[in-house]
Amino acid sequence: MPQRQLVASTLISLVILTSACSTSESNSLKEPSPEQVTVTDTTTKPTATPSPASTIAQPDSTPTSAQAEEAKVKYKMNSSYRFEPVTADAPDQMVLLTFDDGPKDTEVLTRILDILDQHQAKAIFFVNGYRVKQKPELLELIADRAQTIGNHSWDHVDLKKESEASVRKQLEDVQVQVKSIAGLTPKFFRPPFGSGSDTVKTAAADEGMLYMTWSNGSLDWDAAAKNKPDVVIANVMEQLHPGANILMHELAWTADALDTLLTKLEKAGYGFIDPATIDLKQP
Repeated sequence: MPQRQLVASTLISLVILTSACSTSESNSLKEPSPEQVTVTDTTTKPTATPSPASTIAQPDSTPTSAQAEEAKVKYKMNSSYRFEPVTADAPDQMVLLTFDDGPKDTEVLTRILDILDQHQAKAIFFVNGYRVKQKPELLELIADRAQTIGNHSWDHVDLKKESEASVRKQLEDVQVQVKSIAGLTPKFFRPPFGSGSDTVKTAAADEGMLYMTWSNGSLDWDAAAKNKPDVVIANVMEQLHPGANILMHELAWTADALDTLLTKLEKAGYGFIDPATIDLKQP
């Protein structure tokens, strides 16, 4: 190739190369237009990946039934069958209301239940199996009114004089009976006449019941109080003390006395223990 043609060819190649490089550099410095970055995404977008903390199983903060029971305990019974507060928010000016020897009379029982409701009071109704057998609907009434059912033996006999086998049957039969009718098992036991023994206490404990007698007797069963509500009231008020375990019965004159008695107790600064807040451990 002649020298002149070679130089000309070389110059043309250099011009073309320089032009291409200039165009490429110019395009790389430009901000991309929206049209250039818009991409149609036909894939499914992944969900957000949870943080490590959210993937770690957290402990269940819901209290167990045992914890719930423990949480609501506010009172414990001492060896004198009186009740003492076990939490800072539980007042000591409180009494436990109890009614023995029922259920037997619809009108009397209903009046007692109505008065308890009027005073927002709870009580334990210690029932006898033979009475429940006669009027099971009254046991259902006690349960339906959200009151507590206690075991008072089947026949209301002096358990201290009974054999161990007889004692156990007296308690067990009532447990089974109440469970079948009311759907619950009594957690409290009171021996008839307040007459018990180590055998009776052991049998009650084996049935999961807190054994108790009382610390304040209304003596409503005594002939001196029959048809005399004022005497029933006076008997209770004379023996009043913090944590009193008050013994009453399902009697017409006790029902007559009840509203006035509870009002007097309230005016004296006392409230009423809910049996559901009592520690079931035997002192």
